[in-house]
Amino acid sequence: MADTGLQLRSTITEDRTLELTLVDVPIPTPGPDEVLVQIEATPINPSDLGLLFGPADISTARVSGSPDRPVVTADIPPELMKMVAARVGQSMPVGNEAAGTVIAAGTSDAAQALVGKRVGIIGGAMYSQYRCVNAFMCLALEEGTTAVEGASCFVNPLTALAMVETMRRENHTALVHTAAASNLGQMLNRICINEGIGLVNIVRKVEQEAVLKELGAKYIINSTSDSFYDDLTDALAETGATLAFDATGGGKLASHILTCMEAAAVRNMTGYSGYGSDVFKQVYIYGGLDRSPTTLTRNFGFAWSVSGFLLTPFLQKVGLEKSMEMRAKVAAEIKTTFASHYTREVSLAEALSLEAISVYGKQATGEKYLITPQA
Repeated sequence: MADTGLQLRSTITEDRTLELTLVDVPIPTPGPDEVLVQIEATPINPSDLGLLFGPADISTARVSGSPDRPVVTADIPPELMKMVAARVGQSMPVGNEAAGTVIAAGTSDAAQALVGKRVGIIGGAMYSQYRCVNAFMCLALEEGTTAVEGASCFVNPLTALAMVETMRRENHTALVHTAAASNLGQMLNRICINEGIGLVNIVRKVEQEAVLKELGAKYIINSTSDSFYDDLTDALAETGATLAFDATGGGKLASHILTCMEAAAVRNMTGYSGYGSDVFKQVYIYGGLDRSPTTLTRNFGFAWSVSGFLLTPFLQKVGLEKSMEMRAKVAAEIKTTFASHYTREVSLAEALSLEAISVYGKQATGEKYLITPQA
């Protein structure tokens, strides 16, 4: 085995430039509780793009270097440099999750038990040919699971399960989800259909409606439709959904959802209240597909909240036993409930082509890329 492996790095320089490069990094020797994984597949998730691109204007991207060692540079608007002042000059590895084969392990029983197994892993720096992680950060994949099938076994599956668990823990009975035709959205639909949970799906395009209809989704609302408000209010009234997870983040969508939740709740009120209904409405923002400010028009009473939602704090809150239960469910259903689909597979070098960046950089539903670092 070689002494080094390729790793994708993102650097922001003092002259307001983003630089993406491939560098040779030493292949580490695992510590007692660690395993060395040869990475075979790693997805480009929206959650990866913030570190990968920072606040750079991708329309200014240009490529230099060689075909096997491309260097991508892009300009960062001066007013956005304050956002990333702490990382200026730091060459940072990227990639939240991956799948591969354990080729070496430390001396602990947990680490040794994974030798030769295909695993899903999480922990950052996954856009690499090799990654050394604590054995606990691995999910042993069931026999016959490919690296492509297991590459997205953490972020999207566990987030979908976390949404349902949050619904139960916070005493809601149904859910609303935006960007609902995404890989995560499709997983959430399968879970809710299997468990009889009402799920209101919000999409932007007719073709996204078709994806969800094929899955058997009952409530599919197109936010570009002239009847959006009426359709959403009707679906909320029928399902009783008072909890939403919003992947867009910016703009007015969270406000629209709260407004329609209030309209659905008011239908059941017998009298007038200047404070609105007493039905509590919650929107969690868990993504940033829209980078504009979140705008709220407060016409939805006073029983509401808008909060951020991240997977890691949720898992810390629910504890080890629940987290392991969720991980086991993902491993058992990785080919069905938690199946992921990719538009294209690319090598590390191909991931830095302007053609690829122009597609996955849009974060568009149905255009998910997978990096195969050994290619």
